[in-house]
Amino acid sequence: MARTRLLLIRVLRSEREEFEKQQGWTIKRMDTFEHNPVHKDEPSPIEEEYAPVIFAQDTVSHVISLDMLSGKEDRENVLRARASGKGVLTAPFRLLKTNRLGVILTFAVYKRELPSNATPNERIEATDGYLGGIFDIESLVEKLLHQLASKQTIFVNVYDITNLSHPISMYGSNVSDDGLWLVSTLNFGDPFRKHEMRCRFKQKAPWPLLAISTSIGILVIASLVGHIFQATVNRIAKVEEDYHGMMELKKKAEAADVAKSQFLATVSHEIRTPMNGVLGMLDMLMDTELDVTQQDYVRTAQASGKALVSLINEVLDQAKVESGKLELEAVSFNLRAILDDVLSLFSGKSQDKGVELAVYISDRVPETLIGDPGRFRQIITNLMGNSIKFTEKGHIFVTVYLVEEVVDSIEVETELSSSKNTLSGYPVADRCHSWKGFKTFNQDGSTSPFKSSSADLINLIVSVEDTGQGIPLEAQSRIFTPFMQVGPSISRTHGGTGIGLSISKYLVGRMKGEIGFVSIPNIGSTFTFTAVFGNGSSTSNEHNSQQMNNQPNSVSSEFQGMKALVVDPRPIRAKVSRYHIQRLGIQVEVVSDQLQCLSQIASGSKIINMILVEQEVWEKDTSVSTLFVNNLRKLGCGFQSKLFLLANSISSSRANTSTDGVSIPSVIMKPLRSSMLAASLQRAMGVGNKGNIRNWELPSMSLRHLLLGRKILIVDDNNVNLKVAAAGLKRYGAAVVCVERGKKATELLMPPHQFDACFMDIQMPEMDGFEATKIIREMEHNFNNRIRRGEVSIEAYENVSNFHVPILAMTADVIQATYEECLRSGMDGYVSKPFEAEQLYREVSRFFPPIPDRSP
Repeated sequence: MARTRLLLIRVLRSEREEFEKQQGWTIKRMDTFEHNPVHKDEPSPIEEEYAPVIFAQDTVSHVISLDMLSGKEDRENVLRARASGKGVLTAPFRLLKTNRLGVILTFAVYKRELPSNATPNERIEATDGYLGGIFDIESLVEKLLHQLASKQTIFVNVYDITNLSHPISMYGSNVSDDGLWLVSTLNFGDPFRKHEMRCRFKQKAPWPLLAISTSIGILVIASLVGHIFQATVNRIAKVEEDYHGMMELKKKAEAADVAKSQFLATVSHEIRTPMNGVLGMLDMLMDTELDVTQQDYVRTAQASGKALVSLINEVLDQAKVESGKLELEAVSFNLRAILDDVLSLFSGKSQDKGVELAVYISDRVPETLIGDPGRFRQIITNLMGNSIKFTEKGHIFVTVYLVEEVVDSIEVETELSSSKNTLSGYPVADRCHSWKGFKTFNQDGSTSPFKSSSADLINLIVSVEDTGQGIPLEAQSRIFTPFMQVGPSISRTHGGTGIGLSISKYLVGRMKGEIGFVSIPNIGSTFTFTAVFGNGSSTSNEHNSQQMNNQPNSVSSEFQGMKALVVDPRPIRAKVSRYHIQRLGIQVEVVSDQLQCLSQIASGSKIINMILVEQEVWEKDTSVSTLFVNNLRKLGCGFQSKLFLLANSISSSRANTSTDGVSIPSVIMKPLRSSMLAASLQRAMGVGNKGNIRNWELPSMSLRHLLLGRKILIVDDNNVNLKVAAAGLKRYGAAVVCVERGKKATELLMPPHQFDACFMDIQMPEMDGFEATKIIREMEHNFNNRIRRGEVSIEAYENVSNFHVPILAMTADVIQATYEECLRSGMDGYVSKPFEAEQLYREVSRFFPPIPDRSP
């Protein structure tokens, strides 16, 4: 039977643009197509609604995108179908391709179940789309006649008699000679349209028996036609029912997704709020007088709390990945400062294990990049965290190059291809295999032109190499699968959720990069990824908060022009030491042993300000080290105070505080990073900060003046959070006022006031943080208008002509929607709980001009 199905959807004018974007085509006019198919691409004019065809079987696929409401006959058909809730037939028309007569049977599809007595307006409102069937009348009747063929030829005519005075012939030869005609009424289910069928034999005097059988046959034909249409109606009804079922399933799936997101957000909020108090109080406890055992207990509790927060963050990130809602920032940041921070994060664990931890960044990598520093830090932290877990000896080495350097630089290629020339001397997995399948590289090993760095885009390749236990071969195929561990004992031994690497892979993809690895059991693993960033070298300093005190330029002037000798026989390790020392503005030369060092000094060609000896060299032969120190004394010039030992382990450096009566040089603990290296050199050489304090005490001694003279308001209904935030800001010298209600905050921040900033909790009783912020912004707006109109004198308020106090949200909600609502309500920033004192300072200091150094 010649029947073709169509699916139409109802599109309102307000929805047209979005609909066309989703479909990838423009809604086109039906009447233009009917009269002039050559110009079928003419868009449908602006209407209140449309009924475009979104699906059609192959035989009529050319009608897809046509608006059925733009054709006169089709429009009436569609409108009657949705208002009546019944199948509606069109008048006979010529089919476009075959030029044969046909009709369209149309049914409306509703968004919900409607009662049988629903009004037309209710049906129109509930309409979601339409289902249609195109019938070729001639083919339909011919097939039926063929199935009921007899020895007599039968003439069959089918008419549309909706207009009795002008019946429309739908099928037949229209023979008008007199004869015995049998007239039967056809009911196609549309009460508006009337149809009849007229049949007779070709002979004018049929035999009575044949006439009877023919009449029966005609009745059978009529019944079959009705049955066919009835089957079509039932089929369309079934399709409509399936459609409603699919829509219900879709709604349930969407509701489940929303429920999951709400559940995760709620659980996160309810855990983060008390954890902020726990971690904050532990941090405050560390500032009190504690013995060694007590300090160990506190650090253990802090580590456990941070592990729980890290777990929550990973689960939330995985949910964002699955829902496609994880967004990346585009801000200016200092790559070297971020890697220094990550080194600081893992320095304690690496020192405890005696594992060497190091970072090297190529000089060709710009100082400032544009991208998402938080997500980049997350990738590095995940990879280095895994390396720290599974490495008990040797080293963990992070390198950052431009992609084209890996191919173009002979030096890099030579270093990377050698398995013996490593940071610690332990063999490593060849990192070249970790990027073997990258599309970034052509088959011949060169970089693709569009992947190379340019003036605007920087394509980095980052490797994290370790000498750990490696990944078993059978587990390597599932290493990036969420919630998958290498083995069941891993989570019990080392902890973790097994989703860090899968999230890292997703983030690398969002940064237009690739990630891969190579791992050899009992040798180690190397993970490598690429990422594309903007070049921020020529941009303004609008994001100085991302760089803070980690900028090497802040200390380089103190050491400018100095010269250093590094004693280290390992080229890779010496290169890392040279990199970090040169960041301070110091010129560096490398020698392989103490004898070469003495020769350099004795030649007198250069003034050497400091000597840095690798721990391995110093401990290799104590007699040589003793002789080395004695010879330095003979040379004079105070070299004893300028001799440094680069140590990797706290225990070994303390165990060797004395060697045959020769005092050990000043110890600089690895991993090397600019801030701590500068502090050690400052103390030993009498430049900059001259205080004789330990490395880990340095920050707290120099923070007191950073927010001195700043008055900050903290608003939170949780008393513990108030104490934690207040203590953190007071550590930086700020004057802090605490209140527990948003309404009280609006009273204190009514202009004019003396506050420099405000930290505002979001979820509070009576008046939440959003509402309080909106009220404060409205008060500031009104007051500023009064100043502009001259109603208020700015001289009375320290010449402040525009009141706008920075308000930063403090909340345990870390979902994107909360952040966006903060911005809409007029807040200037966002601090997620649990927070640390440094995080509060970093956020609020963005709004203050730098304060001159008050140190003598």
